[in-house]
Amino acid sequence: MAFVRAMVQAYAARSLDPTAALEQAQIKTEDIDDPAARITATQMEVISGAAMRELDDEALGCFDRALPWGSYGLLARASLSSPTLGVALKRWCRHHGLLATDPLPMLEIEGDVARIAVRLQRDVGAMTELCVVSLLRNIHGLACWYVDSRIPLRGAQLPYPAPPHVDAYALLFDGPSHFDAGHAAIQFDARYLALPLRRDEAAMTQLLQRALPLTVRSFRRDRLLVQRVRQVLATQPLDAHNADDLAVLLNLSARTLHRQLKEEGASLQALKDEVRRQRATELLLRTKRPIKQVAQAAGFQNEKSFIRAFKAWTGESPGEWRGKQVL
Repeated sequence: MAFVRAMVQAYAARSLDPTAALEQAQIKTEDIDDPAARITATQMEVISGAAMRELDDEALGCFDRALPWGSYGLLARASLSSPTLGVALKRWCRHHGLLATDPLPMLEIEGDVARIAVRLQRDVGAMTELCVVSLLRNIHGLACWYVDSRIPLRGAQLPYPAPPHVDAYALLFDGPSHFDAGHAAIQFDARYLALPLRRDEAAMTQLLQRALPLTVRSFRRDRLLVQRVRQVLATQPLDAHNADDLAVLLNLSARTLHRQLKEEGASLQALKDEVRRQRATELLLRTKRPIKQVAQAAGFQNEKSFIRAFKAWTGESPGEWRGKQVL
């Protein structure tokens, strides 16, 4: 309910009445000042959308200037052509600074940890919590949407004391939340930054018809394991002949490996076929290596199994396929 109280304060600052928005979200006015009161994700979505439209400010009075309705859609679309999530987030933060100079979001990378930091340039008082939480949830939700993957957080840091409703932070952010920090930030595995964007213009248009759930609800599917499996299969093909060997390289059990891949909509055999086929066709096309050496470099234990797999992929033997490419 603290977020609702902040929105009501934004209405008061503009001498506007929040009653219609509260009624639309089915929030009782007598509950607003109740520290024990809670709202559902749907109510948060409804009250946020109504307030943003009525105030014509997607920042809800938290920033140094109002962000007219559609501003965050503009930001999301401006980064859509990025080749990777890392590039998209850097562009998003830079473009955000063109719309408002306070607060300042920034992507920071240190080793294997990526951090989206939000630094406030002024004291916004009672609006601080809504300001940083909504901004961090916004960019985190958009990042997940861009790559169609859950991006689990290693933790969050907030620049204010732990509030009475501190238990709600387990729902807002993965990992531990640390309070009284110098600035706000969320941290996650930097390998997610290398994921390619999976959305197109049509998906963006559909998203903008109802974008607020991104900040309210979390993605469940995580695509990072698929990328990690592809990377190991491509760089260490001779060390990952079976699920047990691969699981050891990934610090997982074979059972967990299969389960998580299934949750991501993938299978180990399909990924092995994909990586091996790509590696084999590149070597056949760009080198003059004998078939036996190509088979070994692609991760096959012998030439016969490679030829059998290649015929299943293409309908031709490696030698036949290579001959046609040369011609």
